[in-house]
This record gives sequence, structure tokens and C-alpha cells, in this order.
Amino acid sequence: MTLSTDSEAAAEVAASEDVPVTGRGRRGWILLIAALLVGALLGLGLGLVIPRLSTPGDDSVEAGFLRDMSTHHAQAVEMSMIVHQNSDDPEIVYLASDIALTQHGQIGYMQAWLRDWDLSPTSSQPPMAWMPDSAGSVVNGLMPGMATPEQLAALRKATGKDLNVQYLTLMRQHHLGGIHMAQEAVRLSHNKDVKWLAGTMVTSQQGEITVIDNLLKKLQGTQ
Repeated sequence: MTLSTDSEAAAEVAASEDVPVTGRGRRGWILLIAALLVGALLGLGLGLVIPRLSTPGDDSVEAGFLRDMSTHHAQAVEMSMIVHQNSDDPEIVYLASDIALTQHGQIGYMQAWLRDWDLSPTSSQPPMAWMPDSAGSVVNGLMPGMATPEQLAALRKATGKDLNVQYLTLMRQHHLGGIHMAQEAVRLSHNKDVKWLAGTMVTSQQGEITVIDNLLKKLQGTQ
């Protein structure tokens, strides 16, 4: 590939000018052409390097958050689909559908960004490694707010009011854990897209907790 620079134009101008080329003049043109070549090469190098430097790395806060929150969201979608299929309460069916659709869509954003950054959707790092002082946040391999295998099994078997109460209770705890993770991502990340997505998670899940609390009061006969 031929690299075209302004040095060619400079050489043509020098050749076309009816000016005697002295030793000093010749040295000046050589220095000018050299400077133009160096500038062009530096520009090409920076153009290749800068985009890579701006992309989050494999051990970045951004990559860790997107991977962990994708896993966290996947469980919320699973619980919501169980209730969407089995609940007889229209309000809870609607809430479960909204949570499943919203969090499934957010998983799509997160996985797409990881692909764009040429990063694996999974990591060799333990969960929550991206968050400083996260010791104790992961219990039995579960991130904050996540339901245990036993709780998921009980939810699948539950029916009627018991199913609805279990789901709302588990989802409330799930949202509290997710909000904590998203707030930390907002605080720690330097990527505007990740900060935006994490911020929307905080806002939407805080609003859903209010809905959950009202539904629990209604089910328990206190409203």
C-alpha cells in the first residue's frame, strides 16, 4: 500500500519554482519533507492506537459489571417467566412480564457491547471482582439478592397466593442486590454508555420495588 503524504506536493512545488537550490535551501526542503513524513506516520499510528485504548479491557469495571449483571438479570427473567405462566393475578402477571422484557432487553445491550469490545461474555475472574471491597458480597457463588437453587425450586412448585408472595419477596430482594451493583457501576465506570445503562437500572428497579411493596400489602390484606 502506498502512503500518500504532503511531502509529494512539497517536492513538486520545489521542482516547479524557478529558484536556485542552494545547500541551505536543499537542507530546508529535506527537513520539511522529513517532518511531513513523521507527522503522517504519527497520525496513522495514533488513529490505530487511540480507539483501542478507549475500549474497556478484559479486567475492567465495565466488563466485569456487564458480565455479572447479565447473569443477575438472567435469573430475574427466569423467575418472572415462571410467574407469568403460573400466576392467576393479572397485576403480578403484568409486573412479571414487564420485568422479563426489560431485563432481557438489557442483557442484549450488555452482550452486544462485550462483543463490540472483542471480549468474552464470561470471565475467569470470580463474581464481583470488578467491585472494590466486595468481599462477602458473594454467598455460595450467588451475587447480591440472587435466589438460591432451593428458593427457585420452591417457586416452581408454588401455586396461587403462595406463588405470588414468593415471587414478590424474591424479586424485591433481587432488585435490592441489583441496585447496589448498578450504583457501584455508575460510581466506578468511565464509560458513558455503561453509566447510562446502570443508571436506568437503578431508576427502574427502585420504581418496581414500590410496586412490589404495594402488591405485597394488598396480598397480605393490609391495603
